[in-house]
Order: sequence, then structure tokens, then C-alpha cells
Amino acid sequence: QVQLVESGGGLVQAGGSLRLACAASGRTFSRYAMGWFRHTPGKEYEFVGAISGSGSSTNIADSVKGRFTISRDNAKNTVYLQMNSLKPEDTAVYFCSANSGTYYSNPNYWDYWGQGTQVTVSS
Repeated sequence: QVQLVESGGGLVQAGGSLRLACAASGRTFSRYAMGWFRHTPGKEYEFVGAISGSGSSTNIADSVKGRFTISRDNAKNTVYLQMNSLKPEDTAVYFCSANSGTYYSNPNYWDYWGQGTQVTVSS
């Protein structure tokens, strides 16, 4: 069982930056691929980015490529999402996810989820 706790959300003006963090429980963090998704009411969960267990491989959605980066610190059991040049359309609840295998852009294939953190970008 893996428990995930996100932090770092908040209100920011367009063009600003935020860094989200997701702390995971357990001693086998490096065996899990980690991902970030976001959700707004009335829409499906949107893949944002993912990183392999070792951190050697990442995938970022085209909608945020060049603005968002994903990284992890396995010594701290934490994955990060650095969000720069934020736009109002980035407003959403951001969720951290973990998967014991590889990573996927489909949210249905992820094993564990955090409770989410709200990001609001004002224009």
C-alpha cells in the first residue's frame, strides 16, 4: 500500500510559478512510476506528466511541455511538478499517482492516488 500526499497548490497570477510536491509512504518508492494528472469539473482527468522509478525517463503532456517539468528525489520519497508560465487554463485540482509498473497517460492504469491539491491561476 502506498499513501500519497500532495502539497504546494495555491493561487497564482498568470505567468507565475508553483512547485507541487507529492510525498509517498513506504520503503520501495523507487520501484514506482509516479505521475501527475489534473481535473476540472465536467472534464475528464488530464494527464500532465510522469516519471519512471529511477527518474531516468519522463513524459510530459503536449499541453504543458516547455512550461512544466517533473522530477523526483527517491531519498526523500517525493516527486515534484515544477509549473512555470502558468495560464488560467491550468487551473485545476492536481493529483499525484503511483504505479508499480511503467507509467501511462491513461488514469485508469494507475494503482494509487493522492487527495489532490488545488491550483488556481488568475488572469
